[in-house]
Amino acid sequence: MSKKILIIEDEKDIVELIAHYLEKDGFKTISASDGAKGLELVKEKSPDMVILDLMLPKIDGIEVCKRIKADSKSTSIPIIMLTAKGDETDRIIGLELGADDYITKPFSPRELVARIKAIFRRTEKKEEGRKVYQFKNLILDLESHEVRINDKDVNLTSKEFWLLEALLRNKERVLTRDKLLNDIWGYDYYGTTRTVDVHIRRLREKLPDIAKYIVTVKQLGYKFKENP
Repeated sequence: MSKKILIIEDEKDIVELIAHYLEKDGFKTISASDGAKGLELVKEKSPDMVILDLMLPKIDGIEVCKRIKADSKSTSIPIIMLTAKGDETDRIIGLELGADDYITKPFSPRELVARIKAIFRRTEKKEEGRKVYQFKNLILDLESHEVRINDKDVNLTSKEFWLLEALLRNKERVLTRDKLLNDIWGYDYYGTTRTVDVHIRRLREKLPDIAKYIVTVKQLGYKFKENP
């Protein structure tokens, strides 16, 4: 089945350009010209990915990203942000909110298609492995993309989810910040290791019952330690 991609962009020419290249490659596309309509379509159409411009009418891209990732029904939807060349601060904020990648304008449509395919490959590869991880009162279910503690759902962004999965899959092994960036954000991600630290901090805040088991290894990275 063709993947469905939602383009949230207010410049008609850019929407048509992206849609042309995506549909030529077998993807289905839908679009919205402002943030409010984009959020409506996320709920109504359940897209497989969102391409999100940061400068939008009504609701800006950062807020759209925040709301998508805050909703348990849409938090696992990958997001690629479209940014202007100088929007570094907004780009970092978006990535820390859970966006999967960004591309700066003007951009190559072929590069955008390549990045979309890379994100889908990473997601599918992760889902091929073990389906459920359990530790004490925590359950991470890959198939349903859910995390529960004491049978209560915990709302994680897609990046927080995969970060927790990596820690549980590699118990007692040190995972460097660079490895986590490569495995979860991808080799073409140009952010800094601070992004990993921010997501670890949020994981600990959202999962206080297991926060002490996520151990910082000085100057290296993190590991999940069963007896800290």
